[in-house]
Amino acid sequence: MKALITGASGLIGTELQKALREKGWELLLASRSEPKDDRHIKWTVEDGFRDEDLEQLEGLDAVIHLAGENVAGLRWTDEKKKAIRESRVLGTRTLIDAFSKLKDRPKAFIAGSAIGFYGNRGDDEMTEASPAGDGFFPEVCRDWEAESRRAEDLGIRTVLMRTGIVLSKDGGALGTMLLPFKMGVGGVVGSGKQWMSWISLADQIRAILFVLENEKMRGAVNLTSPNPATNEQFTKTLGEVLYRPTFLPLPEFAVGMIFGEMGDALLLDSTKVLPKRLEDAGFEFEYPELRQSLEWAVK
Repeated sequence: MKALITGASGLIGTELQKALREKGWELLLASRSEPKDDRHIKWTVEDGFRDEDLEQLEGLDAVIHLAGENVAGLRWTDEKKKAIRESRVLGTRTLIDAFSKLKDRPKAFIAGSAIGFYGNRGDDEMTEASPAGDGFFPEVCRDWEAESRRAEDLGIRTVLMRTGIVLSKDGGALGTMLLPFKMGVGGVVGSGKQWMSWISLADQIRAILFVLENEKMRGAVNLTSPNPATNEQFTKTLGEVLYRPTFLPLPEFAVGMIFGEMGDALLLDSTKVLPKRLEDAGFEFEYPELRQSLEWAVK
């Protein structure tokens, strides 16, 4: 079996490479850099693949598309928002355009998406049947998925992975939170009542393998734990796991002053997402509970 991975050097991509190689998959890694060897192929968001390299894409069993500009860490300036959008929408477009030129197209396209698709929804429970929300990132996710669905028109089985907050000490939201929490300056953000839909890195990888190998899986799939937590619950549990106090809150007005629109979307918006399609298909989580997932993540 052979798969192409974009975004292979990221948090999820790095672990996915290990898991696929353990299963005997041959991997082709796409990146901006000039190829080091025949296991790498040049691909850019703006220009896609070079015509002379398209032959390497013939007969792939799967393409796993994880590439995308990091949404966290900086205020969403106009330049940053353009990078977030183009890395997802335009990047996916160049992939599908390349597929259309192939004689032997990939059998499966496992495409990245995010629970940001649903936007700020309060206490409402979101499943894959729920509509897109309003705002910048929901609009990006909607257009991102629309580009991915073009693969279906080419006869390629397509899965849209709406991924939640991936818990790992090596990156992502938890990686950013660990230092202040370990220093004893962590605390509730805003009201603390906003929902956080998370998944352990271990289950994220297992879920990707599950949808990759399950040929009945198509369309949107929520990659989140069945037990979302409020920010207050998350904060308390992380403090307990780290044996640190969590009494320094970050008020809502401060989030806006420091992070702007990015802070509203990533820290204050409430999105309670359930993995209905995964569970209906028989997927079993190894770390379904927050405490056990955080203990695994930080050890």
